[in-house]
Amino acid sequence: MDDPGQLSEYGKILLMALVGILLVSATIFLARVLSPKNPNPIKLSTYECGEESQGTAWVQFNPRFYVIALIFLLFDVELIFIFPWATVFGNADFIAADSRWGWFTLIEMAIFIGILIVGLIYVWKSGDISWIKPKHQTPQTAVNIPSSAYAQLNAQTYTVRDHRAPQIEEKAAAAPVAAAPKLGFKPKFKKPSSES
Repeated sequence: MDDPGQLSEYGKILLMALVGILLVSATIFLARVLSPKNPNPIKLSTYECGEESQGTAWVQFNPRFYVIALIFLLFDVELIFIFPWATVFGNADFIAADSRWGWFTLIEMAIFIGILIVGLIYVWKSGDISWIKPKHQTPQTAVNIPSSAYAQLNAQTYTVRDHRAPQIEEKAAAAPVAAAPKLGFKPKFKKPSSES
């Protein structure tokens, strides 16, 4: 890099980004200027892969789609961490410098992948990956209350209280005084002065 006329590596990336932004902006601008503008109801309707539009475009999705998407994103992002590790782990220079480096990175990644596998087993066992869950399981807890106590509670009758707030009537402390009615707006006009 002795020649000041040469671009640095970052300068080349910046130049490519600027040219890309310029080309995309020019294409969008030309499309906006040159395209015919005659909107009609068919062109303004929602496009559904060539099918006739029916109803509204706001469709409710099954929440299971979101669960599957979140699980996919979690494992996909963790794969991003594995690829750089694989390239560094395969670097012979690091292992030649210190042989413990290879064992350290191997154990480190084994722990990381182990945590991922535990998470996958948890998600699998909880049934979040299954699209159609086989059966609904009601959680049951062992309690020391006999079932006769529940039967006794259910046999009792309870009166339903009225939950409306009580109406409190306000009593006047003194007799009401009739106030003089206020007059509305009364315009005042100046009389013209008589000039003779």
